[in-house]
Amino acid sequence: MPNAVTSSPELLPARMLNEYVYCPRLFYLEYVQREWAENLDVVEGRYVHRRVDDAGGRVPAAEAVTSETAIHARSVEVGSEELGALAVIDVLESDDGQLVPVDYKRGAAPDLPEGAWEPERIQVCLQGLLLRANGYASSYGVIYYAADKTRVRVEFTPELEARTRRLLADARALAASGVAPPPLVHSNKCPRCSLVGVCLPDEINHLRKAEASGQAPVAEASPELAPPLEALPAPSLREVRRLMPARDDNKAVYVQGQGYTLGLKGDVLEIRDKGQTVDAVRLLEVNQVNLFGNVQISAQALRELASREIPVLHLSYGGWLQAVTAPPPHKNIELRRRQFQAAADPAVCLRLAKDFVGGKIRNSRLLLRRNGRGLSSEVLAQLAALRAAAERSDALASLLGVEGSAARTYFEHFPTMFKLPPEDTPPFDFTGRNRRPPKDPVNALLSFAYSLLVKEMLVAMLGVGFDPYLGFYHQPRYGRPALALDLMEEFRPLVADSVVITVINNGEISPSDFIERGGAFALKPNGRKTFIEAFERRLDQLVTHPVFGYQVSYRRVFEIQARLLARAIMGEIPRYIPFVTR
Repeated sequence: MPNAVTSSPELLPARMLNEYVYCPRLFYLEYVQREWAENLDVVEGRYVHRRVDDAGGRVPAAEAVTSETAIHARSVEVGSEELGALAVIDVLESDDGQLVPVDYKRGAAPDLPEGAWEPERIQVCLQGLLLRANGYASSYGVIYYAADKTRVRVEFTPELEARTRRLLADARALAASGVAPPPLVHSNKCPRCSLVGVCLPDEINHLRKAEASGQAPVAEASPELAPPLEALPAPSLREVRRLMPARDDNKAVYVQGQGYTLGLKGDVLEIRDKGQTVDAVRLLEVNQVNLFGNVQISAQALRELASREIPVLHLSYGGWLQAVTAPPPHKNIELRRRQFQAAADPAVCLRLAKDFVGGKIRNSRLLLRRNGRGLSSEVLAQLAALRAAAERSDALASLLGVEGSAARTYFEHFPTMFKLPPEDTPPFDFTGRNRRPPKDPVNALLSFAYSLLVKEMLVAMLGVGFDPYLGFYHQPRYGRPALALDLMEEFRPLVADSVVITVINNGEISPSDFIERGGAFALKPNGRKTFIEAFERRLDQLVTHPVFGYQVSYRRVFEIQARLLARAIMGEIPRYIPFVTR
């Protein structure tokens, strides 16, 4: 698909050419889709550049440079329309009438005949070509390795110049193609790549391999055939490496004290009540902030959170998501363009909707099968039949009907999962699902759990670059995060319902934790706090991914599934595969 880069006068940065030589997919993700993530290498690299990024020093015009001219300048920008490239040279030095670009690297000099890795030699060579294009003489460059303080001289040989020009043309052609190259195959480069969690190299390769071998699941699979997840070959040992942390070390902050304020003190977010600090958390440890009801936040804190791309979610006192304060939208406009194209295609919407609903029914059945007491096999068979009917649906309207039937069956037997001594009177009466308002404590818990889950999905969607308000199954409606509701379907039983069952069975929530007004039930503040803690425990729990075989937390699974959905929409993998535990 043609990309806007084709007609853009944008000059390709030399740093991006380095990325292209290292990994064309990394180049595409960073340069075209504007993905960005930090890891330790990136942070250390920024530290090494802290001085050279401070622009300084004078660079005379080309004709004024002589063998006597002494130049030492930092952070010098040079570009060329003819080459179609630009560079910010870390340090520019002079040597007998010519200019020498010096590029800083955080690591140690490699033990190679050339003295430096090819991506780095290509990058510094392009800097030399840019200097020449601006009238300066430049026959060699220097790569400075900070770890061992070594300067490696790179001669701009005709061979290196020709390869640099060829790679520059290839990189621009790839950017204009609008097609992301495939991930590297089991490469040693991937573990240290900052974008490995965005790229998902082993995961994408595994799914593409399944497609090539004809083992990829198909949406029309009948229940008698192997179900989607089981149709995928299990990854062999180390075929799919977990290259991202299993958990997000940062935590979600919840503030529900009415009249509380959030302020900033240095790099610490303080929660205050009438001016007195009641709690505090370092910004480095925060991944989202949730404000319930009348909680105020200072402009300074809001600006700092936005600059760190930490979303602030504003919820009603009862937990309904009302607003999100987030940084400007993700720069990956290519994904949103594909999302809008896919949402306009009824066939694509139906296929994805069947995946979402099918995953939900499978997980509902699984939860009942594992936890239901005295459950008849007919119930499980009925849910299996409804799952099959969902996967055979030929229209969204019929799929809605199937989902409704499955939900009625599931919630009819939902109380069988409560572990209550037979001689005791059940503390909660639950006869079926109701909402707006919930008319019993269990429905109040379910509604609150779903509201927490949908805001988690919304955060995942924003992080990946989707428009969360345009879905495929849930149709657009003013103010409804339809895509977040789509993706949460498969997680309703596994996360939201599971937490409800846990807090009831463990006695963490009792009837005294609710308040009733006019037949409507809601959690009291202490009950809500207890439930949020249980919800966060669930999100932090490690679970084995059924397709890739490694363990990650549920919160990490949300991000992986959102990225798989993006890859499916972009055409990189054959279809979206819902998360269904085996």
